[in-house]
Amino acid sequence: MEIGDSLPHGHLTSADGTRFALAGRIGQPMVVYFYPKADTTGCTREAQDFSALEQDFRARGATVIAVSRDTPAKLTRFATKHALTVELASDEDGSVCEVFGTWVEKQMYGRSYMGIERATFLFDATGKLVRQWRKVKVPGHAVEVLAAVPA
Repeated sequence: MEIGDSLPHGHLTSADGTRFALAGRIGQPMVVYFYPKADTTGCTREAQDFSALEQDFRARGATVIAVSRDTPAKLTRFATKHALTVELASDEDGSVCEVFGTWVEKQMYGRSYMGIERATFLFDATGKLVRQWRKVKVPGHAVEVLAAVPA
């Protein structure tokens, strides 16, 4: 994904099991962020931070969609357990992660594996990519993203 690229086509499943097309959300600014796994420390903190600012994003006309490869049922448990208000979406087959380039090789303790890179993408109301953050560090990230959304 490069600045100026159009919102990629792809379908996600909401926590309630409803499938939706990303392209169907064009018409307002949109933040799409990818996180590795629901209910882990960093991912919980990130979702809590975006949820805490959800009304501020809405006041700027923006929606926030948080994407992982977790099942919709796991996303429902995650949202309930932590009182999350940000929209959680499942990409179980990884097709949207592939298109966004967030399904990458990672390393931990000398072992290589495939996983989701923590990344955030900001699209304008026409569906053009205006900003992206790669290899995100959670503290302060949601505030930084909100500041990038035009008021």
